[in-house]
Amino acid sequence: MSEETARRWGSTLDSVVVYAEGAVCRRLARGAVPPDGRVRVAGLPRALEPGSLRARVLGPAGVRVTEARVEVASEPLGDGAPDALRREVERLRDACAAAQGRRDRQRTLIAEVEGLHPVSPARKREDPYRRTAVDAWLELADFVDERLARLHARLVELEEELRDAEHALSVAADRLARASTDAPSPHVGTTVSAVLTLEGAVGGEAPAEVELELELEYGVPGAVWVPAYRLSHHRGDDGGRLVLRASVAQRTGEDWTGVRLALATADLRRRTDLPRLRSVRIGRRQAAPAPSGWREPPAGLSDLFAGYEAAGPRPVPASASGGAVAGSVAVPVAAAPAPTPPPAPTPPAFAGPPTLTGAPPPPGGGYGFAPEPYGGPPAPAPQGYGGAPGAAPGSVSRSPRRAMAPAAPGAPAPAAAAPPPLPAPSGPPRPSGDELDYASLVLSGPDDRGPRRGRLFPDSSSDAVTTEYRRRAEGVAALPLPRHAVRPRESAGSFDHRFDAAARADVPSDGTWHTVTVGEIPVGLRTEYLCVPSVEETVYTTLVVSNATGQALLAGPVEVTVDDEFLLTAALPTLAPGGVRRLGLGPAEAIRVTRRTHLRESTAGLRNNVTVLDHQVHVELVNRLAAPAVVEVRERVPVTSEPDVRIEERAGWAVPEDGPEEHAAGTRVRRVELPAGGTAVLEGGYEIRIPAGKALVDGNRRS
Repeated sequence: MSEETARRWGSTLDSVVVYAEGAVCRRLARGAVPPDGRVRVAGLPRALEPGSLRARVLGPAGVRVTEARVEVASEPLGDGAPDALRREVERLRDACAAAQGRRDRQRTLIAEVEGLHPVSPARKREDPYRRTAVDAWLELADFVDERLARLHARLVELEEELRDAEHALSVAADRLARASTDAPSPHVGTTVSAVLTLEGAVGGEAPAEVELELELEYGVPGAVWVPAYRLSHHRGDDGGRLVLRASVAQRTGEDWTGVRLALATADLRRRTDLPRLRSVRIGRRQAAPAPSGWREPPAGLSDLFAGYEAAGPRPVPASASGGAVAGSVAVPVAAAPAPTPPPAPTPPAFAGPPTLTGAPPPPGGGYGFAPEPYGGPPAPAPQGYGGAPGAAPGSVSRSPRRAMAPAAPGAPAPAAAAPPPLPAPSGPPRPSGDELDYASLVLSGPDDRGPRRGRLFPDSSSDAVTTEYRRRAEGVAALPLPRHAVRPRESAGSFDHRFDAAARADVPSDGTWHTVTVGEIPVGLRTEYLCVPSVEETVYTTLVVSNATGQALLAGPVEVTVDDEFLLTAALPTLAPGGVRRLGLGPAEAIRVTRRTHLRESTAGLRNNVTVLDHQVHVELVNRLAAPAVVEVRERVPVTSEPDVRIEERAGWAVPEDGPEEHAAGTRVRRVELPAGGTAVLEGGYEIRIPAGKALVDGNRRS
């Protein structure tokens, strides 16, 4: 095994945790450690979240990962690259074009035959009229008819063949459009690898040539999920089977094949840093700034490319010269002089004296001054760190103070006189995190004649491509949800839950919904019947679902199966641990309800100064089922805020136990158990006592 082969390890995707948006993937890699301890693990997706890579050794103790970084490489693919679907589309496109060409040629032949008609010879003025050759005309017509019949029959076959080819092409093109994004492009393959550095010892020896197992963990965007359920229930049983399923969609750029899947409701991008309270200092003395990691530029930076300049100008290749033809000689181009940067603009005024703030100085080393690059002309005013956008630690001079350039004579005066510049705080500049990542900094070469020449800057060549990959991946968040589906973040509320799938699953990276079975959840079920006869004289079947587990059941669609027959798809509300919810299953035609009311108005009191409105309610239930049924009847009584209006209810009706937030004010319930084929009569009502000087709005005689 060569050294290059030993350094490159293959990896397999082992587990994935899908959050409300995004996912965390876990890969396993195994191999022999090379002598230098550097390992390259391939197989990572292009849409990998920056800064999310984590690596650790699962093998013996003593070996650890001291460095982990991501590298992107491109290489041409060979002829044996797996691209069967794309080749099939190209083959069908060629077949469709060939069928269309045959159809067009057949139409041309038909047009030529249709153009055959008898033409009489030209007659001179002195020639007599001649008889028409009717037999020849008829023979020609028979020939044209017979020929056209055969050509049209062939045209029908060719058009049918063309329709089949177009249909096959459209199906293959649709499959290609919906294909997994894990497939590479037809010519160039992009490899994303994790370059790891291992150090330590195994039993007192170096880890070289030792078989180790590594675990890589990273985050990716472009993965969403919503819960779904399947409920199986048998009439008369107090339990049932509730199977938790999930609709998962992902476009991360890698297929999840045979992975251990887990679903979480947490937000992967939520903030986890704690707020930090800074002290407010009054006075000239300020707190010492934290070390920034900035280094002094090396001596002799301006002479870095002296040898390159002494070698003379570099000739331009013939292929790169504009308008060059074969055999022409490339003319050397003299080195362009370094452009003189513009003078530093007037710095903005700082919004407050330094004696009244405790905040650290901004990046760039101070307020309102232009830092001076090492070994070069003055640079423009800072826009981040080091004067130019994205400047690196080696591009700023350490001299913290520079005199501001006076305005040119005759220049127009500014609209408002700016206050004099404040003295800059001492200390080195504070670069950003990208500028402190020395492994990703790139040295600008001698061809760059600007202020970046010979200095270190973050490599942003692949940022645009990576951003495009992540933008495509995040497009799955806009997928239309299935019916009755609710986002996990909306139904979970302020609590986070995680559900682990019982078996490994496959989810391709195609950006469409895929159903994955998570596991079975034990729930308590009982069938109850509910009716509100004052609104509708119909009895409805309900399932009372109780959650006895320690995890919440999130809101989502549930497919209800009763006695092994599919009934309907309903919306299951969020069910907290220990909670109870009703699930409506539709009208129960075997149970009938009838409601009648009677109003009697009278007077009472010593002088008949009280109007008594006696409302009587008569409810009759009939059970035509072959089993007993528990029916809950809901009625209502009026509520009042007038102290001199009294409402007296008849006994037998109770306030719902669910609480006032679940029902309207004045709701009353009564539960009755109906035997098989039995009936029940419920009597109820209320009396309203109103002073004689008052009356109900719209009259007293109404139910």
